[in-house]
Amino acid sequence: MDLRQIASPWLVVYAYPRTGLPDVSTPPGWDVIPGARGCTPQSCAYRDHYRELAAEGAEVFGLSTQDTEYQREMAIRLRLPFEVLSDAELGLTRSLNLPTFRFGEWTLLKRHTLIIRRARIEQVFYPVFPPDADAERVLRWLRTQREIPA
Repeated sequence: MDLRQIASPWLVVYAYPRTGLPDVSTPPGWDVIPGARGCTPQSCAYRDHYRELAAEGAEVFGLSTQDTEYQREMAIRLRLPFEVLSDAELGLTRSLNLPTFRFGEWTLLKRHTLIIRRARIEQVFYPVFPPDADAERVLRWLRTQREIPA
């Protein structure tokens, strides 16, 4: 997907390490990594605030380094009204020098949120904590931008 082709005034891309699968235990050691937990609550918060974000002119995308099939399953299961992007080949991650960490064999994104206008990153939220409050923080920030000319 070429994000430069999106017509919305604002793009919100929230990046997260990885989501788990139902009935599958988290990998040993995952819960002790600061900021690792909370990917599903973060995605659900964006789902729950999606209409409000859209009313502010924002198009929302999730982003992780998990593969497309994994992302598709999660998006369907959580009933996300927006696309979740896979950067499994790390192309975007490397080109923007996004923050990552290693966990076993995986290179994962650290949780952060990019707010983009006209192909330019206008705001970065990093670190993001707690994850389930990220969508509300982004919504508040977007509302402060109403008076700023496009």
